Amino acid sequence: MSAITPSSNTVTTLTTWTILDLLQWTQKYFAEKGIDTARLDAECLLAFVLGVDRMRLYIDYEKPVGEAERATLRELVRRRGTDRVPVAQIIGSKEFWSLDLRVTADVLTPRPDTETLVSAALGLLPDDRAPARILEIGTGSGAVALALASERPRAQVVASDVSAPALAVARENAERCGLLDRVELRQGALFEPVAGQRFDLVVSNPPYLAEAERPSLAPELAHEPDGALFAGPQGLEVLEPLVRQAPDALVPGGGLVVECDPRQADRVAGWCREAGLLSVTKHRDLAGRDRVVAARGGG
Repeated sequence: MSAITPSSNTVTTLTTWTILDLLQWTQKYFAEKGIDTARLDAECLLAFVLGVDRMRLYIDYEKPVGEAERATLRELVRRRGTDRVPVAQIIGSKEFWSLDLRVTADVLTPRPDTETLVSAALGLLPDDRAPARILEIGTGSGAVALALASERPRAQVVASDVSAPALAVARENAERCGLLDRVELRQGALFEPVAGQRFDLVVSNPPYLAEAERPSLAPELAHEPDGALFAGPQGLEVLEPLVRQAPDALVPGGGLVVECDPRQADRVAGWCREAGLLSVTKHRDLAGRDRVVAARGGG
């Protein structure tokens, strides 16, 4: 494997490439490409190529890597560094809430900040032994629905999405997690798939980006579905009707939990109050920003 150093056009050739050599070179290459998670991405891609976990890379750091594996790695590095394809799409999986989930270009890659949504939702269903009916709107890969089902073993979950390809991925993930018997998948927008039904909890990570933000977004987002990201000129075309219609889908005292842009949190909280919801709270993500709004229906 020839190493083209990112800072120059010179080429150096190593007779033997070890795992550590490949990690260090790939990390440097990604860093010079402006990728913030350079080390993590290098680890994930090399571990995927070698069929091992990331810890094994450091246990076997002096082990030589053959040409066939280096050739595979080169192509994955090109896709990540040049095309800016997200790592999860390259390797086809992503861990979320300790669940190993299938990820494709048809679904939004689950993000650590969305675990804030799961935590807030679980806070509204504190008894893990109690039966509950949960609705997730815009399930995508199924990450949130499956996380909630895994934590509340007596809950029945309906997970909806407008995208049939996304629902196919969610179904595969439900099967992988052994939760398909408690997670029902339905196609449709907002509350249409569950018209007339009521739930103990409604949860959603809807699209909330404004179209005007598109040029300034990370290039990785170009590989994710527009329908999971953008919601009109202000990013509010899904959030607002979702919040305003939620009370009709909640049992008395039922909870609503939604993810949003931190700049939208106050507005979303205001819609909750206008809709008659109570105990409105905001929850901060890993960076300390208001990322999730939660509320309860009236009695």
